[in-house]
Amino acid sequence: MQTMLHYALLCALALLCIFPFWWTLVTALSTEGNIFAFPPTFWPRAPSLANFAEAFRAIPMLAFFRNSILIAACTVFWKLTLCSMAAYPLARMRFRGRQLVLVLILATLVLPSEVNFLVNFITVTKLSLVDTYTGVILPNMVTAVAILLLKQAFEEVPQDLIDAARVDGATEWTIFSRVMLPLIAPWLATVGILTVVESWNEYIWPSIVMSKPDDFPLSVGVLYLRGTFGSSTRVIAAGTVLTILPMLAAFLFTQRFFMRGMDGAVK
Repeated sequence: MQTMLHYALLCALALLCIFPFWWTLVTALSTEGNIFAFPPTFWPRAPSLANFAEAFRAIPMLAFFRNSILIAACTVFWKLTLCSMAAYPLARMRFRGRQLVLVLILATLVLPSEVNFLVNFITVTKLSLVDTYTGVILPNMVTAVAILLLKQAFEEVPQDLIDAARVDGATEWTIFSRVMLPLIAPWLATVGILTVVESWNEYIWPSIVMSKPDDFPLSVGVLYLRGTFGSSTRVIAAGTVLTILPMLAAFLFTQRFFMRGMDGAVK
């Protein structure tokens, strides 16, 4: 009985999470009927891909896709590189001020990311990085969550492996790059997936830093549909679905790495 209640609760939560996306998809595929009717329609009426075609004609969707992919790929590369290099000494080295550094990193989790917008914008402006991809990527290259997750991953590796590598004459860099990183691959994949989703869905910061429409990522560029088609909710829904689908597909194909990494983090 308890198992059935658990499954019922999980199914209810799953439906609650799926409904917004399903309603958007139904709206994007429908060409007839009142999309704001209550109770809502759960199946498209006169289904067609015309709204998706109209979205591609209205805005340079492929260019926005390219920009988003470039920003996400660069953000993942630099975050995995820098955060792993920061997490390794915190996990495996003993140095003066280590606890203070860890406390300062934890303290950054207290403040919402929006608090940093002003400081980040001033910094990006001083560095002449406004209207550049570097200006969008720079504030997201290092985050406390990524450092703490990778720190936990490094701590899970047995000390005997590190001692054996040192006995064989391996340098600290060799141990880090050839012993530790391969062993924490699931955690690296987890951080990478979370970073891709966060970077792909980021809207506020790119819209602040960038003003050239041709360089907008998809999350910002798709809002041009509101100006072009103010009354066409179906076209806006189609653009929204096109924004969501890549991340949904990416997560479905990489979920096993994500779950392995999260399982290790919980342990």
